[in-house]
Amino acid sequence: MAAAVGPEAAVAAGEDAGGSGAGPCAGAARSARLPLARVKALVKADPDVSLASQEAVFVLARAAELFVETIAKDAYVYAQQGKRKTLQRKDLDNAIEAVDEFAFLEGTLD
Repeated sequence: MAAAVGPEAAVAAGEDAGGSGAGPCAGAARSARLPLARVKALVKADPDVSLASQEAVFVLARAAELFVETIAKDAYVYAQQGKRKTLQRKDLDNAIEAVDEFAFLEGTLD
């Protein structure tokens, strides 16, 4: 099987398809799963933030994606213990209580 070549291969590898090397998020921005425009709107909703670079918005979007992935995986363990495949609120509550890194979320779902 031949290796992929061309812009598609560069994008798949997380590189800028234009080859400009415009920064670490140039090609990767296309692979963000959260809508960057929405993340930027949320950032700008903070009165203390007047401007946010595209790179900063991408990093925040990626951090949010990783956070959601982590808490979902931890909560899924509790769903599996209950012999379920569907996450329920109690699974998130259990994950928040069990994982020290989620302590800041205690009481936020009430």
